[in-house]
Amino acid sequence: MPVKPTLTATHARILVLDSGAGGLTVAREILLRNPYVSLDYLADIAGFPYGTMQDDVLVRRLVSLVGNYLNQRQPNIVVLACNTASTLALHALRARYPAVEFVGVVPAIKPAASITRSGVIGLLATPATVNRDYTRQLIEDFAGHHEVVTHGSNPLVMCAEQLLHGTKPDTGVLIEELGKLTAKATAGYVDTVVLACTHFPLLLPYFKVLPSCESISWVDSGSAIANRVHHLLQKHGQLVPSHPQVTFIAAHSANDTLSYKAYASYLLQEALPQYDILHLPLI
Repeated sequence: MPVKPTLTATHARILVLDSGAGGLTVAREILLRNPYVSLDYLADIAGFPYGTMQDDVLVRRLVSLVGNYLNQRQPNIVVLACNTASTLALHALRARYPAVEFVGVVPAIKPAASITRSGVIGLLATPATVNRDYTRQLIEDFAGHHEVVTHGSNPLVMCAEQLLHGTKPDTGVLIEELGKLTAKATAGYVDTVVLACTHFPLLLPYFKVLPSCESISWVDSGSAIANRVHHLLQKHGQLVPSHPQVTFIAAHSANDTLSYKAYASYLLQEALPQYDILHLPLI
């Protein structure tokens, strides 16, 4: 079983894991909040998209990938940067690797409930996240006095992933998918939308210019996750600034060079960082 590494005064390593580009939105927030850390980004491109995978298959896949990664690297914190995976697999991962600090991403229902003016909140996610009992419980716990309408959209996940490969999202698809969400409201108009898939903040600049979205407030979990990581690092000892390194890790194949260059361009928006190709076969 992997041994939990000890934080030092000069270095911390964070693993951010997702099936593709979505977790980059979380990774960027983590680096902005914690500029002294080194970050590994593990994109399970072969498993993309997680939202269409059967529950038991996804749990086995994540337990296997994380275990093989931990045997080769020693992160201080593992961030499961996917709402679908977090609501499904966090318990299994913590049970299997109890010495590791895991952080998950969950829909930002609570902050959305605090800022809505109309009392109608939209939850835009993958179908798997929308249908999860965990999501329904979040709505009941933190927005039970509001109307919360939901829509699970795989087309938006594909739009976001393709964006980093140079294909701008189809405006018609954006309008159609948002329309499916807002049309469900019965008590008023949707004025706050929770982006409950880490891919969706990549599309935010395109959402904001749509005429129907001028009055919408958008909420995601990126900054909250970055703050949680910061808190955990402080809990184990205050870290001093160092020279961070961003490393991109392939779960299966070395044939994803173009994907990693696109990911690096988004994450750092500067010189291409070093990235490793580690082969992490499934157990």
